[in-house]
Amino acid sequence: MREDVNEKCAVVGIFGHQEASKLAYFSLHALQHRGQEAAGISSSDGVKLHTIKKRGLVMRVFDEAKLKTLSGSSAIGHTRYSTAGDDSILDAQPVFARYDLGEMAIVHNGNLTNADEVRKALIKKGAIFQTYMDTENLIHLIAKSEKAKLIDRIIDAVHRIEGAFSLVFLSRTKMFAMRDRHGFRPLSLGRLPSGGYIVASETCAFDLVGATYIRDVEPGELLIFEKDKEPISIKVFEPTPKHCIFEYVYFARPDSSVFGQSVYQTRKNMGKELAHVSPVEADLVIPVPDGGVPSAIGYAQESGIPYEMGIMRNHYIGRTFIEPTQEMRDLKVKMKLSPMIDIIKGKRVIVIDDSIVRGTTSRRIIRMLKEAGASEVHMRVSSPPTTDPCFYGVDTPDKEHLIAANKTIDEICKYIEADSLAYLDEASLLRSVNATKDNYCTACFTGKYIV
Repeated sequence: MREDVNEKCAVVGIFGHQEASKLAYFSLHALQHRGQEAAGISSSDGVKLHTIKKRGLVMRVFDEAKLKTLSGSSAIGHTRYSTAGDDSILDAQPVFARYDLGEMAIVHNGNLTNADEVRKALIKKGAIFQTYMDTENLIHLIAKSEKAKLIDRIIDAVHRIEGAFSLVFLSRTKMFAMRDRHGFRPLSLGRLPSGGYIVASETCAFDLVGATYIRDVEPGELLIFEKDKEPISIKVFEPTPKHCIFEYVYFARPDSSVFGQSVYQTRKNMGKELAHVSPVEADLVIPVPDGGVPSAIGYAQESGIPYEMGIMRNHYIGRTFIEPTQEMRDLKVKMKLSPMIDIIKGKRVIVIDDSIVRGTTSRRIIRMLKEAGASEVHMRVSSPPTTDPCFYGVDTPDKEHLIAANKTIDEICKYIEADSLAYLDEASLLRSVNATKDNYCTACFTGKYIV
């Protein structure tokens, strides 16, 4: 259960379906876990674009009447968790603009590392910005490009930005999808039952709308969707894959496939590796729901120690801002997580979580388990210590607030009040995803940044 690390957003694009906006809506439901601050959809009827966006969850932003106004056979959608920008409605996506070639909307998952530099240069040339989003830079770069065609303007614009970006553009007649050269953030291509196409941050969106997975959009690749044509692929950059490994650790839904692999299976693999590198005698293996569940299953299977759902999560608790005292902060955890006292009492428990960021939530969970009667609580984490912030589209605390950047493992163990603590090492994590270090970004664990 992470309250300290959040993905920036999810993107989806639908092309060639008469109810494109409805499919985008359902897809955003499947991708809601990637951002809950705001949601939006832009559609095209071939003549003009229609856009609705608002703060809040997908089901609160849209209803049947609103979706009817989003007419057309193509649509793009977005759920937002801000890492660059503010939390106002102006910073919700899609970003829409009218310019000399017509109308355009953009959705973006990632973070542009040279956004401030590009923005200052654009302002000096007379650009007027309405938001603090790095995505708005792209609108201005495309509008100011001297190229004659939109496709050439997009290519021109992305050559001037750096960092992480999975992008979907919508014009009146075409849709474009693109990933940065490193492929930091995921983006997959699927075929709709009607023959149209879908691109989305995760394949769980495909399952909901009945789409068939074709392949991932390649790092550095631009796809062009046009009526009655197969998607056209252009290699804008030479690919140098550095996929975000935290997608496997925490962000993606277990029923998704990202970077070509099952998220559920990779998390089970992490648990199995964890059982090898950090065994401990115990009576039960329990997960911190929901993120720790697949790894806890893998740990239990590999160790032979029984698996139990020793903690139940209340999925109907939203945010609470009544946290003036330590007592109230502890109560917030109890509102979300409840121990199964009959299962835990008198038992030596191994509790599995996907990561420890600040350490405060882990400490409250361990206290809760001991208050429920656990005789021992051993904490096992299915990823390496998170020591460094991310600049590629993930909202992480500053380094001074990351507990693993400031304490040793023994000190963390003492702080969270566990009987023992162990993390998965980087080599074991990479084995879990059948990868070499060269293909993945592990900067949050190592501090070695690619861009």
